[in-house]
Amino acid sequence: MTPTQGRSTGLWALLSLALALVLLGGGIAAWTQTAGGAVSVQDVRFTGNDGHQLAGLLYVPRGVTAKTPAPAVLAVHGYINSRETQDAFAIEFSRRGYVVLALDQQGHGFSDAPAFAYGYGGPAALAYLRSLDIVDKDNIGLEGHSMGGWTVLQAAKAIPDGYKSLVLVGSSPGDKGVPAPDGDASFPRNTALIYGKWEEFSPLMYGVANPGDAQSSAKMKTLFGSAAPVVEGKVYGSIDTGNARVVYRPANNHPGLTFSFESVSHATDWMARTLKGGHPASGQVWWLKELGTLIALVGGILFLFPFGALLLRTPYFAVLSAKAAPARGVRRGTPWWVAALVAAAIPAVTFFWFQDFANYLIPASGLFPQTVTTGIMGWAIGNALVSLVLFLVWHFRSNRGAGLADYGLRPRGIGRSIVFAASVVAGLYALLAFSDWAFTTDFRIYVVQLHLMDATHFRIFLSYLIPFTVFFVVLGLVLHNQLRPADRSPGRELAANVAVMVAGLVVLLVADYAPLVAGGTLAIPDQPLLIIVAYQFVPVLAAVALISTYFFRRTGSVLPGAFVNAILITWDITAGTATQWPVEPWGGATQWIRVGLPLLAGVVLLVLAIRRLRTGTAAQAPASDPEPVPQVPA
Repeated sequence: MTPTQGRSTGLWALLSLALALVLLGGGIAAWTQTAGGAVSVQDVRFTGNDGHQLAGLLYVPRGVTAKTPAPAVLAVHGYINSRETQDAFAIEFSRRGYVVLALDQQGHGFSDAPAFAYGYGGPAALAYLRSLDIVDKDNIGLEGHSMGGWTVLQAAKAIPDGYKSLVLVGSSPGDKGVPAPDGDASFPRNTALIYGKWEEFSPLMYGVANPGDAQSSAKMKTLFGSAAPVVEGKVYGSIDTGNARVVYRPANNHPGLTFSFESVSHATDWMARTLKGGHPASGQVWWLKELGTLIALVGGILFLFPFGALLLRTPYFAVLSAKAAPARGVRRGTPWWVAALVAAAIPAVTFFWFQDFANYLIPASGLFPQTVTTGIMGWAIGNALVSLVLFLVWHFRSNRGAGLADYGLRPRGIGRSIVFAASVVAGLYALLAFSDWAFTTDFRIYVVQLHLMDATHFRIFLSYLIPFTVFFVVLGLVLHNQLRPADRSPGRELAANVAVMVAGLVVLLVADYAPLVAGGTLAIPDQPLLIIVAYQFVPVLAAVALISTYFFRRTGSVLPGAFVNAILITWDITAGTATQWPVEPWGGATQWIRVGLPLLAGVVLLVLAIRRLRTGTAAQAPASDPEPVPQVPA
């Protein structure tokens, strides 16, 4: 066997492993969420207000029929999440005999935009749940995390006799939720609060900077009808009269409450005490579903590497395979460490400011309808501009003789690189679609997820794709040129690039959370949402560094890896967050022209700036023009 044949065998083995992980993880997840076949899980769509579609996962225990209806729970995720984020609660409720509707909030997941409208979709979801003949309409509970708490509160206010009890997980009544109806001191009925000891949103929810003071806040004391600070675990009021209240304080933070044995235990216990018709179940198994979807996620990301490498061996894409030009990066030692620290610090230092500025400058519209994605886009473009300026300064001071080919920017292969990247990510998307069809699961762990797109998401994806592509091309220039010293092994290069990508955000997270965990508040208390977004980017940017580095070493060009990352991350963000502006799948032509043309002009200017790096004439071939890698016949 030749070395090339051996490498092909290794790639096929790695591809087989990735596919096996997707199948294994999906099987574990499906077995867990169905309780080994005792619960059916159905993807349901129904009509909400003004004809808008709402979506959810409906969990139906075996034996539940119109003749033998069961108690039910409406379970709702928080802001910029989706129905799968409620799987811990949904799985354990359904194992205990409850029909569960895990809702995609309005403007989230597969529910139509806009977010925040129509009571977040809560009233329509409760009405739909009550319309099912398999549901015992006298025994319905509501459970919501964060903004999902506001969703179920809106449902409770709209249909005050349509539920018996409620669990607010990392949420609060009143103000941003829903005020109590006049004269109804028992609203919301039979309520349990599950409120983390390290809650990032304490100022918003209970008007206190320190989450430890929440039980002494005026809002919580009013809710509990207590003049003294509320005692954890003590039931105030009466379940029989409907004004019962209790608070639990798990040692967790805001998103961690959805990934907590303690939270799930309190929620299932409260439903058992306030609803009739459920039954006990031993232990908790939801974590196995998370383990399964994590295994599938790892398999899906792993799939990109051998699949892409095998595509590069096909006749059409083989022309992209080339040796990288000799490294021209900063010298090892102190110069490299200084450059690496600057590169790592820029994303962290600008994380809040650039996102806030982008949302101020670009309000939600038909072209950019997702405020969180727009903020991340602004952060990415801002980082690209700063990095490009520093790169050009370095080029003109230290590498004036380098041309485009020396920096891995060969315009001749740009079209084929785009097709290659689209093919690679399409393969991953096909795996996710198969998992959704076969197992009714996606790829995820905790709040890090890959979610399918519908037609509207795809239209939104196209809007954000060009700006993110600019960022990833500039990122490739920096990682594989300015920060690539000579004679670094592939393993060390991968490790160094991952460290550069995530180190700054890790330091930001530790610095921000340390005071909170120590018993105080976030170091930057006015940015609770974005700091939660930040730690999702640690694994995402690690994957970005691996993809960019792997395909650069395979092709000698920054473009294939940059395009793969641009398509993958734009899909990931746009499919997994909230949409604030009502968008038709192919509408908004005026917005596309008004904003899209300036964006296109910006891309052209960027290309012209990069072309300025050329020092020779078009007829002058670079001395380091890479040689093609020998190809193996199919």
